[in-house]
Amino acid sequence: QVQLVESGGGLVQVGESLKPSCAASGFDFSKFAMGWYRQAPGNEREWVASIYSDGTTYYAYAVKGRFTISRDNAKATTYLHMNSLKPEDTAVYYCVKYYGASQRIAVHKFGQGTQVTVSS
Repeated sequence: QVQLVESGGGLVQVGESLKPSCAASGFDFSKFAMGWYRQAPGNEREWVASIYSDGTTYYAYAVKGRFTISRDNAKATTYLHMNSLKPEDTAVYYCVKYYGASQRIAVHKFGQGTQVTVSS
């Protein structure tokens, strides 16, 4: 049974950093692409970043240069390093597992989410 458990969200000030993590279980983590989505109040859920099984990364335009996605296959954990946070980054952040090793379209599973709030 696939499980994704996010942690590490919180309340920060503008310009500060945060590093939520996603602990995965129930599948061979190293063989699948992982990613992050977010949903702000009143908005649709949007894609943030993805990382393939080989470490190739992709970012949404809004976060490129500020966020870094990484993975630790030994710990079956994905991280989202968020720097220079802005109020518009406030959202619930969801970890996702994709169906394949090197694709970022078909999501197999969403985690329960972790709240990130950036205060000005």
